[in-house]
Amino acid sequence: MSTPTGTFTCKLDSKGRLMLPADFREQLGNQIDEDFVLRPGLHGDYLELYTNSDWNRRKEILMQVNTFDRRKLDVMRKYLDGVKRVKLDASGRLQIPKELVERHGLNKDIVINSMFTNMEIWDKTKYDERVNAINSEELAKDVEELFSGLAFGI
Repeated sequence: MSTPTGTFTCKLDSKGRLMLPADFREQLGNQIDEDFVLRPGLHGDYLELYTNSDWNRRKEILMQVNTFDRRKLDVMRKYLDGVKRVKLDASGRLQIPKELVERHGLNKDIVINSMFTNMEIWDKTKYDERVNAINSEELAKDVEELFSGLAFGI
């Protein structure tokens, strides 16, 4: 997978441009020159960010969906609603379309959180609320359940 590791805080300017942190750009390496794909988050008011190569892998999987099944086609249509291809400008800023900024309530302070399959772009206040919704004790229990039976080579 080609996503950076970490949680990054950055600023969104009044034109919807997001200056990506240097460490984030460095971890992307040559992929920084690729297009990116943004789509509305599946589980909340955030955006999912994919490198072009990661999106193409996802697209190959999605192309296997039977589009003769009306329900599956409707789900696919909804899943792809709002998808936008974006690029970094010469200054290393990612232009987030105004429609997505408004739709997801993105303000000046932004968090980019790296997941294993993609990256997430959150308004910082909403991100903090979501992350803090689980206390340490709940996290420990949920992680134990989530990873129970998995071998980590330790």
